Amino acid sequence: MSLTIKAEKREAFGKNANRRLRRQGKIPAVLYGERIPNVPLALQKKDIILILKSESGENTIFKVTYDSKILDAMIKELQVGPSSDELIHADLIHISMDKAIRVAVPFQLQGEPVGVKTEGGFVDFMTRELEIECLPKDIPENIKVDISQLHLHQSLKVGDIASPEGVRFMTDPGTVVVIISLPHKEEEVVKPVEEGVVEEPTEPEVIKKERAEKEEEEVKEKKEVKEKKEVKEKKKE
Repeated sequence: MSLTIKAEKREAFGKNANRRLRRQGKIPAVLYGERIPNVPLALQKKDIILILKSESGENTIFKVTYDSKILDAMIKELQVGPSSDELIHADLIHISMDKAIRVAVPFQLQGEPVGVKTEGGFVDFMTRELEIECLPKDIPENIKVDISQLHLHQSLKVGDIASPEGVRFMTDPGTVVVIISLPHKEEEVVKPVEEGVVEEPTEPEVIKKERAEKEEEEVKEKKEVKEKKEVKEKKKE
């Protein structure tokens, strides 16, 4: 179904003019294109939200009308308020239906992997979108990927996926889409010592040797002190 949104050319610019637009339920926008000069527009915010909620989202092709013109367009970029998350500006791009364009489309995984079903793994998403090139009429809503045959530690790369007719993948073929990973092991629980059994810690041989040498030295010092004391007592006699 073709969607048409009505726009108005903007004559006033600046923060105050944009605030007035937003109070009216509109947002400022700019329409770009190779064959047309940049056109400042005012759009109904509800129309942009309607496009975003459609199945093809930002890749939706729609017609934008202003003055007496009707042009095919897509959303190029959206801006939202830093604190309010409200839509505050839109960039649109005029497209030619007979010229290939590049867009990003999401993956849609299909099937339950063997590595999840019987081997205790889980699906780890590495890449959620794929950049493609095709005519505007051939833009798919998503790229369907069957992962049911993947085992534990196996991955699926872009190069393993067949492209739909008329669609060319632009993302590097070596890019990993998903991998079947093993959940992180929980830390091993230390077993409690059985009652009545006390395990004495073992000491490294170096420590044992140092301790024996220290004890021998202490005995020697005590002996020397004792001998000196005996000598002094004899002198007194």
